[in-house]
Amino acid sequence: MLKVINMAPFHQSTKVVLHHKFEVKMHQTDTLIEFTKQVRRDIVRMVHGVQSGHPGGSLGCVEYFTALYQVVMNHNKEFTMDGKGEDLFFLSNGHISPVWYSVLARSGYFPISELGTFRKLNTRLQGHPTTHEGLPGIRVASGSLGQGLSVAAGAAQAKRLNGDKSLVYTLHGDGELQEGQIWEAAMYCAGKKLDNIISTVDMNGQQIDGSTDDVLPMGSLKDKFLAFGWDVIELNEGNNIEKVIAALEEAKTRTGKGKPVMILMKTDMGAGIDFMMGSHKWHGIAPNDEQLKQALDQLVCGNDGDY
Repeated sequence: MLKVINMAPFHQSTKVVLHHKFEVKMHQTDTLIEFTKQVRRDIVRMVHGVQSGHPGGSLGCVEYFTALYQVVMNHNKEFTMDGKGEDLFFLSNGHISPVWYSVLARSGYFPISELGTFRKLNTRLQGHPTTHEGLPGIRVASGSLGQGLSVAAGAAQAKRLNGDKSLVYTLHGDGELQEGQIWEAAMYCAGKKLDNIISTVDMNGQQIDGSTDDVLPMGSLKDKFLAFGWDVIELNEGNNIEKVIAALEEAKTRTGKGKPVMILMKTDMGAGIDFMMGSHKWHGIAPNDEQLKQALDQLVCGNDGDY
């Protein structure tokens, strides 16, 4: 049976169809903002705890993951690898695993307390997501950049062949687009009219060695994806939760029309923590004790939900 509800306050006139095994969470904006603060607390505590990991990009993509898992995507926390009848998500730039782990845990996939095992011996929460530990929510190992869109293309084509109307979502870093395999997959997705894919590029303008423009300028990504046959949405406020939700919902309306959909999402690396924001130096280093305290002082939540 299907049930139709209204998704206030984000889209007063938007109606969302719920399938019996999925739950679309109707949060107020302030509740979602509290959720993003808690996720950011998780991120800095996780990387601080082992003095390794990638906080910068993780912090910049908090609103995206929150919107995806708390509002937009039809997903089932009773996890199965095949994902039949539900939307799938693939993280291509796997080094930003802390944000994904936090949102998965706080969306009910595994105990929140497990976040404290990040990058430790015998953990399921590897620095880059892997599958052999059986962590719910993870369907493919990632971290070797450039491969996620190829995986998504295969999943999207399989869903089409199976008559599954669900969608496939991917996230990529802008520096990752310097990998040639991305463009082979982009050509394939458009050529095979895989119009059940919604990809997003995190355009924070930074990578491990500096700005993307200094390392290898890529010109207009919009023009490139249009030339490759994609439908392109530009999102200039990727750290505004309502703007992110609106962009993802708009992308959903463009599926099924013969073209894959790309969201070019501008974010700030290190968003939410003033001394990390906009700097490539926080791509892959952990805060020390004093920096952790400064960060947590900027991320005060209404409730103490730390693991």
